[in-house]
Amino acid sequence: MLKHTMLISEDQLQRRVAELAETLNREFANTTIDIICVLTGAVFFATDVMRMLTMPTRLNFVKVSSYDSGSESSGTVNLHFSSAIDLQGRTVILFEDILDTGITLDYLLKHLREKNPQALKVCVLLDKPERRKIDLQPDYIGFQIPDEFVIGYGLDYQELGRNLKYIAVLDPSEYRH
Repeated sequence: MLKHTMLISEDQLQRRVAELAETLNREFANTTIDIICVLTGAVFFATDVMRMLTMPTRLNFVKVSSYDSGSESSGTVNLHFSSAIDLQGRTVILFEDILDTGITLDYLLKHLREKNPQALKVCVLLDKPERRKIDLQPDYIGFQIPDEFVIGYGLDYQELGRNLKYIAVLDPSEYRH
């Protein structure tokens, strides 16, 4: 197992997920929404929120990559949708695991806006404002965290650590050589 220190407990995660779902249920009570889950990191988060939603929902996935094998973004973004999606006139909520530099999210939002949704909102599990290179503010935030490399609840380091039921700071000895 990767060396790590717990940052956000499983109980804290589940409480915040319930609060976010309650907010979305209130704001979109009479609306069908399209959820776009950014794979793979946001899958647990989006799934947990979605199971608490009371309005009709559609679920789509997009695979976004901007990391090479390390802990720093490469700056190049690649998108792969699970299927062709029609967002024309629809209410879309994008679920992302973490917002740090904003480069990936900005690229993805520009692409989604070209599909002419009626509304496009962003829900992030974790926000690292210290790392921001592009001025973006998500509509819904699970937790604001310090500039640390985190794993757990879907987030990984080289595909490991996703299965933790909490968010943890990865020990730097795991990725600094």
